[in-house]
Amino acid sequence: MERMKKNHLTTAHNKVFISVFAALSSLVFVCSFSCTKNGVVQSIDETELFRLSYGKFEEELNVMDLNSIGDVRFGIAMRDGFFYLVDGDSKKTMELNSYGDLLSLFYNEDSETSRLLENSNRKDESVHREISYPFDYPGMIAVDSKKCIYTVCTIPRNRHEQSGDGLLYSQAVLRFARDGSYVDYIGQQGPGGTPFPSIINIYTTVKDELVVVCNSNTGIIVYWFATDGFLKYMIPINTKDAPTVNGIDSNSEVYLTVENAIPDPDDYKLYVKIDYYSSFEDDESKVQSGVAYIQTLLYPLDTETGFYGEPVSIPPYEESVVVDYSRLTYKIPYDFLGVTKSGWKYFIIKTETGFNIEMIQSESQRILRRQFKMNHNENYFYTMSLSQEGIITALYLDKDAARVVWYRTDNLIDAILKN
Repeated sequence: MERMKKNHLTTAHNKVFISVFAALSSLVFVCSFSCTKNGVVQSIDETELFRLSYGKFEEELNVMDLNSIGDVRFGIAMRDGFFYLVDGDSKKTMELNSYGDLLSLFYNEDSETSRLLENSNRKDESVHREISYPFDYPGMIAVDSKKCIYTVCTIPRNRHEQSGDGLLYSQAVLRFARDGSYVDYIGQQGPGGTPFPSIINIYTTVKDELVVVCNSNTGIIVYWFATDGFLKYMIPINTKDAPTVNGIDSNSEVYLTVENAIPDPDDYKLYVKIDYYSSFEDDESKVQSGVAYIQTLLYPLDTETGFYGEPVSIPPYEESVVVDYSRLTYKIPYDFLGVTKSGWKYFIIKTETGFNIEMIQSESQRILRRQFKMNHNENYFYTMSLSQEGIITALYLDKDAARVVWYRTDNLIDAILKN
């Protein structure tokens, strides 16, 4: 555990790299094809692929009372037109085609799903894969090119570990082949390793390497695994060592939040999103009266050298409100959704009418802005994932059923690049 507290990068061979911060100048983007001439952000149509009923049977999602849904534990991933859903309450993971047909079902042997299948007379047992690990699933899932499935799981309480600074280590990543030929779990060091702290998300790369992003008391810790499942890099991203920027004025104090870190699909690089805020004083009392958002910067971090590259400025979402005949404009940072193989970075934010998406490619100096329309009053829960090709897949838990939809932002980008 001591190794994780050090303020440096380390590999599985204990090599040490000193982090050096690059210059803070940001790229200036050309906003191409992002809006219509009147400034209205264009919409992207959703394509509904299939629906799933609510219930406890194998092709259903275990959501019985949407009015008291509590801690929702569902996740979705898409790979090559196949869809992978994890249902944490039922302790099961489903593989489906684009029509919603069940192709494989993975479930814990101690779950209610297992008991229901034992009592059923169904003949399609070839799709059933029983898992002996008594884990719970919080709802994060990823799939590699070989259709090997990775699911975040919480291990039994008697196997939890706690560090001296109070950080709880209670999660692992369950790994299983599509045909059920093998099942194991990955911890900090690799297969069978010690548990992770709270996991933010998991990713697979073009090389089929697993990347696990975790929270820590000092910021974020990223575990990067080789194709054999063993640890390749462990990268602590500490808030106190993150690059700083100037405040609103010389007397302002700057605060920052390391919001997320997402791996490049095709390179040993992390993209670290940092949101900056600055204190401000009341003009009359000269007392600090609040904190104002300054900007968001996205830093590339080389996992092999530990160097931060030149940051990219991420324009915030702006929302105007009329108060006492005055128009106030608020700037809100986007959430970092993911990175595609072609280098586009995706950012998203929930709005009154749905979601706004911002797609940025620093190499071509382009920004695309679009919106997805969705009625939040009819929706109780949603989760989204971004494929390496640039397709956004969403699982919506609506009033009557669960819907799986996608947004073909990849086609939008291809059309723009051709023009």
